[in-house]
Amino acid sequence: MSDLENNNVQEQAPKKKPYNLREKKEKDAAYRSLIRPELADELYDKILNIVVVQKKYRDPDYSAKDLAKELQTNTRYLSAVVNSRFGMNYSCLLNEYRVREAMHLLTDKRYADRNVEEISAMVGFANRQSFYAAFYKNVGETPNGYRKKHVTEKKK
Repeated sequence: MSDLENNNVQEQAPKKKPYNLREKKEKDAAYRSLIRPELADELYDKILNIVVVQKKYRDPDYSAKDLAKELQTNTRYLSAVVNSRFGMNYSCLLNEYRVREAMHLLTDKRYADRNVEEISAMVGFANRQSFYAAFYKNVGETPNGYRKKHVTEKKK
């Protein structure tokens, strides 16, 4: 194969997403039509209260099973409500709030002495890889890149 042909083959290969992120596939799940809207609305409010207001997302061990138990429902129904009301699964929901708080902490001068791993633990990530993957998925850049960019913007 000539160098020209070799270059063409390389250009056609799809660009690999960082952190093993995959494209989101839309699924048509039959259970969504079985959710009672009044109960789903009530659970939605309770989920927001527990996960966001009580900041349970900060606990890396807080599972969907724990939340279902607290809401006195089962995990399948809880998952269906989270999917239909939030448009994502349980772990993505928690990660979204974790990343939001991490973004705040990364740019807050009171936490300037904390490294990225410490901030990741503070907001509830169990390990560095899951933090970087979730951060990149939600923000489009790495936590270090985000911090550097926003710290220099504040100085201007």
